[in-house]
Amino acid sequence: MAGAAPPSCDDFRMSYEIRPVRAAEWREIRDLRMYALQDEMAPLAFLSTHEEESAYSDEFWRERARTSSVDFGPEAVARQFVAVAGDGEWAGTTVTLIERAGQQDFEGRTIEHDGAHVVGVYLRPEHRGSGVIDGLFDAALGWAREGGLDRARLLVHRDNPRAQGAYRRQGFVPTGIAFTGKMGPELEMAREL
Repeated sequence: MAGAAPPSCDDFRMSYEIRPVRAAEWREIRDLRMYALQDEMAPLAFLSTHEEESAYSDEFWRERARTSSVDFGPEAVARQFVAVAGDGEWAGTTVTLIERAGQQDFEGRTIEHDGAHVVGVYLRPEHRGSGVIDGLFDAALGWAREGGLDRARLLVHRDNPRAQGAYRRQGFVPTGIAFTGKMGPELEMAREL
């Protein structure tokens, strides 16, 4: 229809189902992760490579799915959320990890505060700008709040302005902590829940 307004972000968000993954969906989890690891920004966004994770066994993927799924139960310390488009395509994902003060994070750094750590954020390029990232973060941070946490953090590569902008829109701000990690120069961003 000529002159019709483009759909709003809210219209696009309505066409996605945002939910926690199920343990039986290990193949879909694996396939989306393998797709994400081929993204041009993957070297600045993920701690692993497509080549490394291609060698992981089906059992590895089953266990990853099981322990981050809604099926794992209340003792879960990780929850993966997925955005499923109306046509069934897995459009994006994020994972929330529960961290406890005194533990070591995956960079080997001591965790200062109990909180959530958001990792594995990915949205297929054709779904970016649709507002679906808002729904993924709402779900991921909502799960952390339900678990009694009041703070969330994430790490982002210094040279990944696209991700930094997306995280700022979600209320994350730089904490002033910067370090050289496994992917190079990284910044910590955090927000209250």
